[in-house]
Amino acid sequence: MRRSASPLSLTLLGIGVFLLVLAPMLAWYVKPRAAVNPIDIDAVSVSEGMGSYFDVGEAETLDDRRITATQRVRGDVAASKESGKAVWDVVTTVDTDKSLPAADPHDALKFDQARWVTDRRTNRPAHCCEEEPYHEGEAYLKFPFGVEKRTYQWWDATLGSTVALSYAGREKVQGYEGYAFTGAVPPTKVGTRQVPGVLVGLRTAPQVLAEEWYSNRGIRLVVDQVTGRVLKARIGPRQALRAPDSAKDAVVLLDVPALTHTTATQKAAVEKAKADGAKLRALGTTVPVGAGAVGFLLAAVGAALLVRGRRPDAPEPATGTPVPQMVG
Repeated sequence: MRRSASPLSLTLLGIGVFLLVLAPMLAWYVKPRAAVNPIDIDAVSVSEGMGSYFDVGEAETLDDRRITATQRVRGDVAASKESGKAVWDVVTTVDTDKSLPAADPHDALKFDQARWVTDRRTNRPAHCCEEEPYHEGEAYLKFPFGVEKRTYQWWDATLGSTVALSYAGREKVQGYEGYAFTGAVPPTKVGTRQVPGVLVGLRTAPQVLAEEWYSNRGIRLVVDQVTGRVLKARIGPRQALRAPDSAKDAVVLLDVPALTHTTATQKAAVEKAKADGAKLRALGTTVPVGAGAVGFLLAAVGAALLVRGRRPDAPEPATGTPVPQMVG
C-alpha cells in the first residue's frame, strides 16, 4: 500500500495553516498599526454652560449669561506625512450670545490657536513641526488607545501644565458606555496683565500689573475605552484678576460652573467611537478568533483526509511463478 494525497486534503490543510498564521498576525501586527491617530482629522466640538464674563464694553462682569466654547481640530496632512507624526491645528473660541454667530473668530470673547503634535501610536507629545505651545502629558484632545483604569496626566492649556485625572468608574453617554475620569485645578497664578488700577481696586494707581488667576472646580471626561476618544467633557473654568500680592479676586473674567459638550457633539463622538472601535475590535479580536477557529478546523480535516488517503497499487507478479506461454 502507498499513501496518496488528494487535492482536497492538501487544499484544506493549506488554507487551515494559512488562517492559523493569519490570526495572530492580525492581533499582534496589523491591529497596532491600525490604532493610530489620524492625520486628516477635521472635527468640531461645542460646549455650553451658564456663567459670568467680563464685558469690555460695559466695563463690568455680567452674570447668568450663556457661554459657548467651540473647538475645531484640523490635521495638517502634509506636515504629518513628512514627520510621521499627527500634526493637528487647534482653534478654540469662547463666545457669548453677543458674538455668535461670529463672522471672525478673533471677535470672540476668547480666541486661542495652537498646533498639537503627537506620536500617532502612543499619543505622547512629539516636540516638532512648529508645535505651539509646548505641551506635555498623556491626554488632551484624546486619550491613548486602549484606555486603562488608572490616573492620566491631562494637559490643561489655560493652566499651562498637566492635571491628574483619576479613574471614576463607568458612565454612559447617549447610551454608549465609557470610562469616566475626574480632577480639579486649585486657584493658581498663571500670568500677569497690565490694567487700570481702578479695575482691581487700586484707585490711586493709573496702571498696575494685575495677576491672572485660574482654577477649574471640576473636570469630568468620559472616554471611549478602545479608541481613547472623548465622548463627553464637562469642565468648570474660572479666570480672574487680582491686585498684586492680593489673596482675593478683584475682577471675574470668566466663570462657568459647568461648561459641557452639547448633545449634538456627544452623539457625533459616540458614533465615531462606535465605528472606529468596531474596526479595531474586528482586527484585534473578532477576525483573529474566527480565523483561528476556522483554520484549526480546516487543518484538522485536511490532516485527517491526508492520513486516510490511501489506495492499493496494482499487484506485482510473484517471484518464481511460471508465466503461461502463448502457443502459436
